[in-house]
Amino acid sequence: MNTHATVRRRAVAMLGLALTGAIALSGCAAPAAEETAQADAPAAAAEWPRTFENADGTTTEIPEQPERVVSTAVSVTGTLLAIDAPVVASGSQVGGVWFDQWADVADEREVDNLWSVGEFDLEAVMASDPDLIVVATSGRDALTDQVADLQSVAPTVVVDYGAQTWQDLALELGAATGLESEAEGAVDDFDALVGETAAAIDVPDGTANIVSFNGPGQDNPIGRVGGSHADLLESLGFTVEDPDPSWHTQAQGRSDFVWASYEMLLQLTSETTFILSADDEMAQGFATDPVLANVPSVAAGQVYGLGVNSFRMDPYSSAEIVEHVRDLFS
Repeated sequence: MNTHATVRRRAVAMLGLALTGAIALSGCAAPAAEETAQADAPAAAAEWPRTFENADGTTTEIPEQPERVVSTAVSVTGTLLAIDAPVVASGSQVGGVWFDQWADVADEREVDNLWSVGEFDLEAVMASDPDLIVVATSGRDALTDQVADLQSVAPTVVVDYGAQTWQDLALELGAATGLESEAEGAVDDFDALVGETAAAIDVPDGTANIVSFNGPGQDNPIGRVGGSHADLLESLGFTVEDPDPSWHTQAQGRSDFVWASYEMLLQLTSETTFILSADDEMAQGFATDPVLANVPSVAAGQVYGLGVNSFRMDPYSSAEIVEHVRDLFS
């Protein structure tokens, strides 16, 4: 069973538990008029409270559908916006700005900027008057040490965006906010875009690799098969080259990237290279590097940027990647 199905099943299970609890609490002795009123109430009203299973193993009771959501993790905010969650405030990235791919959406919805990544201001959260707070367990915008403080303000759910795709995160957040249909819709719309693009492009012969190019003296992360970037390219019809895990320079292994030294780039074999966090012009830094002149993709003249917002994949940046690939190869 794939992870999307797992999350859907968990969301259904959560809803089932909430409904069971609501029925038990109602008892058998409710007056007839009350029973009629309950029967006529909107279905959504019967779905609350809900119990959310947090990424840290705890659970959070959400008493009613949130109307004011605070996201302390800028990496999660894009997915919340994509499912039309009522985000009123969010942490931001370094420099106190939004991610470019959804900045216009945040500005249009007048989302307040709480702080830059690495900062924390409980009073700012309180001033936002949230009825749901979302915290991340991983990444620079994680705030796991502040969960207890945040719980004193409003129900707080904890998610791990680094351990799942944005699609699974969207479904999880849809269950927390009562926006399941919106989350399903966002995933379905993206799947349709991928399917239409795959049918419209001519994929170059050979394989492709994915490089975050930082140059000599630096680690140059290479996307692994099974990672989000490789999954997306494969869904478009590419065959992705999996880098040798022995190239990894970090103490802890990763399933999505191999942190490779500059010299290891010479071992790449694909006829096509996509450069992360770069447009096509920026990608020429890899293509014109004299040491890399004999790398097959450079020799073939097939080095492309995957988009300036492509490193962190959320609903908006993922769509940008697909649209750029369509422009390149259709």
